[in-house]
Amino acid sequence: MAHWYESSIERQLREAAERGEFDNLAGQGKPLRGHGGEYEDDWWVKDWLEREGATASVIPATLALRRETEDLEEKVDRLPTEHEVRDYVADLNERLHKARVGLMDGPPVVLPPRDADRVIEGWRQRRSAR
Repeated sequence: MAHWYESSIERQLREAAERGEFDNLAGQGKPLRGHGGEYEDDWWVKDWLEREGATASVIPATLALRRETEDLEEKVDRLPTEHEVRDYVADLNERLHKARVGLMDGPPVVLPPRDADRVIEGWRQRRSAR
């Protein structure tokens, strides 16, 4: 004779189902969001952030800084003057230094400082091409 064991979690779920607490849930009978799409390891984090309406400020400062350096050209191209580009690069380099020495929240980021003259040269070239 087999004995059946019901954990407290299983009991709570069973009792809730018997009370009808799972009846008429939103999305019932519909496919799961993303079903059939490409699998990503951190899908659940992205889904949670989207559901919670989270903004970029949720990610650690060092990761936001890494993303900012990846988008450097796009960011400086929105600035109207060389002086503002130079100021922006100086501020970015200061934050990169803080990230390298561990003064920012998040995983370590070892990114080199950006050369303001090279950034400005690229900014000039992209402006003249437009």
